[in-house]
Amino acid sequence: MEGLIRGLIDVAIGGGGGGGGRDEENETRDERSRSSWAQVVSGEQDNDDCPQGHNPTQWRRQEESQREDERWEVSGSRPSRKPHKVEYGGYEKDEAGERHGYNQNEWNRKEQEKENNDGWETVGRKPQRQPHKVQMDQWQGYKRPPSEQVYSDEFETGTSIEPSEEELADLSQACNRLWQLDLNRLEPGKDYQIDCGEGKKVYQKADMAEGSLFYWLSEDIFRRPTFSRFCSLLDNYNPNAGCKEVVTSEEKQEQSAFMEEISRTAPIKYLHKYLSLKGIVSENYQDFKRMITKLWFDLYGRGGASGSSSAFEHVFVGEIKQHGEQEVTGFHNWLQFYLEEAKGRVDYQGYILPRRRGETPDSETQLLTIQFEWNGILKSVSSTLVGVSPEFEIALYTLCFFMGGEDNYVQLGPYSVNIKCYRFGDKIGSVFPIAEC
Repeated sequence: MEGLIRGLIDVAIGGGGGGGGRDEENETRDERSRSSWAQVVSGEQDNDDCPQGHNPTQWRRQEESQREDERWEVSGSRPSRKPHKVEYGGYEKDEAGERHGYNQNEWNRKEQEKENNDGWETVGRKPQRQPHKVQMDQWQGYKRPPSEQVYSDEFETGTSIEPSEEELADLSQACNRLWQLDLNRLEPGKDYQIDCGEGKKVYQKADMAEGSLFYWLSEDIFRRPTFSRFCSLLDNYNPNAGCKEVVTSEEKQEQSAFMEEISRTAPIKYLHKYLSLKGIVSENYQDFKRMITKLWFDLYGRGGASGSSSAFEHVFVGEIKQHGEQEVTGFHNWLQFYLEEAKGRVDYQGYILPRRRGETPDSETQLLTIQFEWNGILKSVSSTLVGVSPEFEIALYTLCFFMGGEDNYVQLGPYSVNIKCYRFGDKIGSVFPIAEC
């Protein structure tokens, strides 16, 4: 009886031989979890050393289909005051069941990282947010051959797209004409709303934004042909600069379909008229489209590896510089920002204070200079034109590349802008707007 009582006491205390084994198992599992997260933060993950012989398939993102009743929370992100839809059910997967994109382990924030198994939350972690949602099913058709594509009708502007003598003589006037011809540009307050938060100096590290930059964006925007075709291109790239890109035949179809779609718009037609009158491009529209496609999508070397970058990837998608301290380069497109913020990969940290007083941005501002983190990596200063159409940006930057220099001081509607253009031989190295205020 005494032995039985002693045994019951041992069990009640939780000792016994089995308890220590369970503690060791839990400790090992916790340590393994901490170790894997440390690898994600430091970039020291197995088989992810891309510059030393990467495997491109490692970077194909495995996106689980998100149902209406699923609510994915992202560690370190903010509340979204009006949830949007981001659905990926329409994408094809390759034979391995993977999509071309980011490495799942490195780029996707996981639920177990937001709190441990005991329910303790990380001190200072921002409130959780619901992911935005965007219907993307129709994008699957953009991978089809040209003969199976359906394009929108030619844009009717109601005005001539012939460049005037004044515009041919003045790049600023030509760029301002492109702004006027951007009939697809969104209207603040009607098509979307942003919350700029508070301002900061470039060197300041504090997060000055309580919420997301985008308060809401109309779902109808992603039904506009040039917008949806543009967005379908954004997941075709490996974000690590210096890693060779693998371009599939379907991705080439997407590129061709996008260029064909925007070639029907007024900004691109104006661009062709302008450059052909200057003798820079052929008067043949098909030759012109092929040239523009090569300019934006042909691969070149950046960061030490050939075929690792393109003008489109750098300017619109963004890249992570891997040599030395990691750094976000490029990433100047508002649609990419919106989609990455919707997925919890972008953490908006406030706008950069303008040099002039009284020029504080608000929800109506369409030229922003901001600071943010992309997958935990800081972009200390970035500028973007919010709400403009993809065809406008392609036309604007192409025009400045051919007709301007490194600094191009132009007027875009109410905004005085410097279109900064860096050349990489005969290709676009980078191009982006800088607010002149």
